[in-house]
Parts: sequence; structure tokens; C-alpha cells
Amino acid sequence: MRRLMAMAVLALAGCGSWQRVGGDTTPPPEEQAIAQMTDLPAVFRSLGRLAAGAPLPFVGSVGVVAGPGDSSYAIVALSFSNKDFSFNKSGTDFVARYRVELIAQREGTSAVTLTKDETVRVRSYQETQRSDESLLFQQTLRLAPGTYTLSATLHDLASPRSTSSQATVLVPAHAPGTVSAPFFVYQIKGRPTPDVAPSAILNPRGTVAYGGDSLLAYVEGYGMTAPRAVPFELRDQRDSVVLRSALQFSGGLPLEAHAIRIRSDSVPLGILHLVLDPGPNQRSTGLLVSLSPAWLVTNYDDMIDLLRYFGTEAQLAALKKATPAERPALWAQFWHDTDPNPDTPQNEALTEYFIRLAQANRLFLNEGIPGWRTDRGEVFITVGPPDEIYDNTGTGQERLIRWNYITQRLELYFEDPSGFGRYSLTPTSRSQYENWLASYRRRANQ
Repeated sequence: MRRLMAMAVLALAGCGSWQRVGGDTTPPPEEQAIAQMTDLPAVFRSLGRLAAGAPLPFVGSVGVVAGPGDSSYAIVALSFSNKDFSFNKSGTDFVARYRVELIAQREGTSAVTLTKDETVRVRSYQETQRSDESLLFQQTLRLAPGTYTLSATLHDLASPRSTSSQATVLVPAHAPGTVSAPFFVYQIKGRPTPDVAPSAILNPRGTVAYGGDSLLAYVEGYGMTAPRAVPFELRDQRDSVVLRSALQFSGGLPLEAHAIRIRSDSVPLGILHLVLDPGPNQRSTGLLVSLSPAWLVTNYDDMIDLLRYFGTEAQLAALKKATPAERPALWAQFWHDTDPNPDTPQNEALTEYFIRLAQANRLFLNEGIPGWRTDRGEVFITVGPPDEIYDNTGTGQERLIRWNYITQRLELYFEDPSGFGRYSLTPTSRSQYENWLASYRRRANQ
């Protein structure tokens, strides 16, 4: 069956309750980047995915291929993280149970439904805390042609928590001479005819880290009577064509399969669309190239600005001065050098950094600049939340806040000499903080 699949490898060019003050001005680019990072479901829904947020976040996609007769197989895949489920000790293992309900509704017909209970069993508590795409649920529905509203609901069976999402799914007739819409897979086996059920593992997120792995898009062609070239394009957010190429179908077979590999070391950052057979009958799917699979930042310059409290000055200077051609390799090296645990797919240090950055941005809102750029934001991000806070701002004329860090043996003072709620580290505290930070980074790099 492997001989039925051709491969096109593309090297593409290319701590309080403060309220926000000020007018309804457009936020600066780095603020928009932070907002995008913290609203992942909205980004995925804009790509046509199934996507839900807390308390049980998930992302899903659907791959549709021809089935027996005029029916189609719709492969539905959802991805989520271990950390979002309730694990209980069971013998030497930790066990969580969840339920997925799928409803495919076409107007004027009875709904196609599927309910499935699954068990997750891991050996260690650390595995229960994985925040990457650690779980993948997948089922195949057989559907008649038409436009469907597909609903997916995820339940944690050890708690009352659940989430839902809907997406519109087009199931075409897949007549002879047509092609399927592309969809992303981790792996797939070719099949000789549409009567054979597909064997695939979908990539629900369709997201790839800049300078890291590649994305694999799968396409089938049906009943081509003669050799035929089917063009495809990769388009950016401005609908500009990044690349044009074509899939070559030999003809004379009931089914031919192609896989398009999109290399992340040369694609533009951001949301892209893979468009097959551009024109009135085009089929397309969205993909995302981010600087990390764990948090969605799609502008290189924004990322360097957001990293001002992370890494060394030399590392950040090298990233900033890099040419577009040098950026993928330098970013991959930076990722490797700052990753405390290379055996996992995520960079835990960077993930924690961005979690704190988003928290600081919400906490310190009323100083006239973004919360993460304030002195309290800087300390919160680099050292963490303080163990103790003393705030005398309501007891006298001297407006002073003290943060105590017991383990780090740091006592830092923030003062507001202007009286407008803009707190800065006192000169002595600034010196103490910078000395501690330099010592911490030296130890971390040893």
C-alpha cells in the first residue's frame, strides 16, 4: 500500500484588584501577542477547528475521505493534556477516566451520534501533570454527503467538569476525478479503494514549532481516468501566495494518495492556509506556525521583546540581530540551551516564564504601562510570587510595598513617590534584586 502514496517535500521561502485605565486605544503588538497566547481556543476556532477552553481544554479536527458508495469516512480527533483530568491512585498507577460525545447533525435528517468512555493510566504523578498534547482521542463516523454541524463534548468522569465545541463539516460526494480536502496527520497508511476504512493518526492542532518538526498534510484523489496535475498553494494571512506547486496523479486507479510535507524551518510564522485546486472547487485547511507548540506567538520581533527577562543578554542580542534565514537555526539552539529537560517535548522554563508573564500582565494594570513591564511585573516573572506582602499604601503619606521571598532571602521594597500608583524598586532593592538574579542565572548555566 505504501506505493500508492507519493510525497511532495516542500522547502518554502521565506497581587490586587486594580482596573485598567485609559481610553479604548489599540494595544501595542506585544500586548496583542500576550492576548493571543492566553486565548488559544479562539485561535484554533479561527482555523476551523473544534476548540474549547477551561475547565477541560481540547482541540479537535476532522479529516474526510471517500467511503463505500456515495458515503464518506469522517475521522474525528481531539487532543488534550493529562493535567486537565482528575487522576486517582489505583495500585501503583494513576488513573483518569473521561467521556467523549460526538453528534453530527445534518439539517432534515437524524443525527449521527457516538459516545465513548476512555481510561488513561500512567505510572507516575509527574505524568499526570503533563501540559503538552499528551492524549489523543479518535473515532471514525460514516456520513452521507452534506453539510454537518459537528458537536464534541468532553467530560471528566471523576468530576462535574465538561466542555463542548461545534464546527461546520462539509462532506462532499467525492465523485470520480475529485480530490479530498487536505488534513494534517501524524501518520497514515495508504489504502487501495474507498471501501477500505482509513488507518490514520490525525494531528488535530495542525501546529508546528518554528525551526522544529514539519507538518504532514494528506490528500486523496478518486477515479482519475488519466494523468492529472492538481495545483496547490500555501497562502499567508494577507492571502499572499507563499508557494505554488502541484500533486501529480497517475490516473487509472480507484484511489491515489499524496502527502505534502511542510517544513517549519522555512515557512513564515503565523496562520497559513493550504489551498488545494485553487478556484471554485478549492479545498483548504488552516495551519499555524508558532515559536512554540505550547504558546502561540507568531511574530518574531514580538517574541524577542517578550523575552526581555529570559535568557542572557548575549542570547537575546544574537536572536535580535539574526537575519530571516538565520532565525530558525538560532531559535532552535536557544530553545535547546534554555530547556531544563530535553527529554520532554516542551521547554518547561519558557512555559513557566510565559505563564508568569500573563499573570503579571493581569495583576499590575494601573501604572500606565503594561503590567509585565512594571518593576513588580519584572520581579514577579523572574523570581515568582512573593511569600509575604506588606502594603502600607492606605496608612500614611509614604506609599510603600514590601515583598518577602523566604527561600531566596530577598526583601524588596517598591515605592510610589509620585502618589499615582506607579511603584518602582528602591535603589537599594534594585541592586539586591539584580545581584540575586545574576547569581541565579550563573548557577542555572553551570
